[in-house]
Amino acid sequence: MVRIILVRHGETEWNIEGRYQGQEDTHLSPRGLEQGRLLAQGLKDIPFDVCVSSPLERSFQTCSFCAGLHHLPVETDDRLLEINHGVWEGCLADEIQQQYPAEFALWHSEPQRVTMPGAGGESLEDVRRRVRAAFDDYAVRFAGKTVLVAAHDAVNKAIICDLLGLDMSHFWQIKQDNTCINVLEEQDGKWRLVLLNSTNHMGYLYSGIEQKGL
Repeated sequence: MVRIILVRHGETEWNIEGRYQGQEDTHLSPRGLEQGRLLAQGLKDIPFDVCVSSPLERSFQTCSFCAGLHHLPVETDDRLLEINHGVWEGCLADEIQQQYPAEFALWHSEPQRVTMPGAGGESLEDVRRRVRAAFDDYAVRFAGKTVLVAAHDAVNKAIICDLLGLDMSHFWQIKQDNTCINVLEEQDGKWRLVLLNSTNHMGYLYSGIEQKGL
């Protein structure tokens, strides 16, 4: 069996602004840094053997807070990169809605049908495929271990949907707060969800925050 503790990165300034980040390498906000420290404290007594992160700073730094208390290195995996939003990256959600009204509406109603416009833009299926390949790899490489994985909103939602047998039309039905904790386990080729979007380490059951950008 492999157990994966899947977390989302701490808050960034672009999260606050409602700006689409995608694969832009943004920084944690002061509150995001504190969230990372609280996450590390919340996991300090939970044993894990390996730490893997998206190479983007916001996830890597969040993971590093946790890894530091366990005296573990952080391995990076490009398959955990956030969805590439194409030309939407760096834009405010309100700007995107004005410039791409049909695509933006479809993204929020039938996300499985959207490929992000512009060079490099991905669909949720693109994300699902690469992240599922990563998780299947972890199940083999880290059999018998517990792995901390730090990633992103769309990445987490896509893999949780996939491992539960849900297609990407269910994407918006899953919430991922900053530094939330999810636990997934694989045994004999079958995955199960043990914990979803836990934020107890930050002192509340749920954030109530709805972010406009990913």
